[in-house]
Amino acid sequence: MPEQTTQDWTRRAARLRPRTEAVIAGKPVPAADRRTFDTVNPATGEVLAAVAACGPAEADAAVAAARAAFDGTGWAQDAQLRKRVLLAVADAIEEHAAELALLESLDMGKPVREALAVDVPGSAATFRWYAEAIDKCCGEVVPTGPGDHAWVDRLPVGVVAAVVPWNYPLEIASWKLAPALAAGNTAVLKPAEQSPLSALLLAELAAHAGMPDGVLNVLPGLGPEAGRALGEHRDVDCVAFTGSTEVGRRFLAYSAESNGKPVWLEMGGKSPNIVFADADLDAAADKACFGAFYNAGQVCSSNSRLLVHRSVQDELVQRIVRHAARYRPGNPLDPDCGIGAMVSAEHADRVLGYLAEGRRTAETACGGRGLTVDGRGSFIEPTVFTGADNGMRIAREEIFGPVLTVIGFDTEEEAVELAADSRYALAASVWTGDLARAHRVASRLRVGTVSVNTVDALSVLAPFGGFGDSGFGRDLSLHAIEKFTGLRTTWLKY
Repeated sequence: MPEQTTQDWTRRAARLRPRTEAVIAGKPVPAADRRTFDTVNPATGEVLAAVAACGPAEADAAVAAARAAFDGTGWAQDAQLRKRVLLAVADAIEEHAAELALLESLDMGKPVREALAVDVPGSAATFRWYAEAIDKCCGEVVPTGPGDHAWVDRLPVGVVAAVVPWNYPLEIASWKLAPALAAGNTAVLKPAEQSPLSALLLAELAAHAGMPDGVLNVLPGLGPEAGRALGEHRDVDCVAFTGSTEVGRRFLAYSAESNGKPVWLEMGGKSPNIVFADADLDAAADKACFGAFYNAGQVCSSNSRLLVHRSVQDELVQRIVRHAARYRPGNPLDPDCGIGAMVSAEHADRVLGYLAEGRRTAETACGGRGLTVDGRGSFIEPTVFTGADNGMRIAREEIFGPVLTVIGFDTEEEAVELAADSRYALAASVWTGDLARAHRVASRLRVGTVSVNTVDALSVLAPFGGFGDSGFGRDLSLHAIEKFTGLRTTWLKY
């Protein structure tokens, strides 16, 4: 599409009419008691829409619709139908890219430029990749003795509840839905209450793409009501969750108290970014800013702990401060803005509490304040704290804002120990010009992804997830299909 200006996006936003009702069995459905909740543009404080506040009654209806579709539409049995429909969903996402990007930007404050260039095409690519994988995943033959023949099939688990966060509403929904649907399951998607609008449009696009009624249902609502109802539901066969560690643990409890369903958790992070003295310091500084400040730091795998060899610490910090200037907060509809808003005023206040803690316990190299843009909204300056140690709250707790904490080290062994000294184990980065050191250090980091001479390396081809308090689920790659299936052995004696 032609390049859009701030004025173009502002005019588009004024014309936007978001979908606000749940989607159950292919139809828009209000909450039974007509309750709604407001979704707010955090860059302006303006209410975007009053969205259906679903609860247990709507969860029952959505799960029943998903079960009926699983049992009665042929979706689970017809691989070619699934492939054809998921490819059409990918096309539809691309055709409605501008509207989806605008909804993402308005709903959670991210720059529309990034949503249009990264989130929306990434979501379409995920649906397309899993669609193409459908007819390339086959069963196994067991090597038995004479007179026996045994084989193993992967069966869809049934009804999947996908509970997704607000920081990448459409993209993480695609990470859950595409492999679950490709495997033959049906789904109920619970978007975060801060960012439900793109999910509701996605359901409409899926219906137009030919998805049978009930295969994809979307249940907006508050976590303690809609989310809990799905977690406790005895007819939900699997939960796929991305969000905070605290809420993820609740879903384990919901499962234990109901039907013992598998719960795949991808949770928080406090990822270390290790820079050795022989690294390309300008490249490391550039990517350190990207890893800490992109999406206003609202990224579970954010490289928010910078571990740097003391011999180059001062020089690297100076370079980081220069690069950080590119991430100045601005109007998310301005294609030139550095970063957008925090997702809500409440979340901004939480991050500001950490900034106050950092100013008391460490040194501030840049940033450290909250801002408004044009007198409105909830924004945070990119912030770098130095003089920190790994015992400080700013080094141990997930801030989920544009905050980088710098910690020095003297030896490789110390760097590895500092990196490992965390309850989280989602990702890590290593910067060095020594290939042997890169292999040596990466092999000692017990995290889900190690990025060498870059940060946050990610592809649909490779699994994403972690260990410890970062959870144990894996999104992306063919491994994601596996978690939405169960194994059936058939043994034939002849």
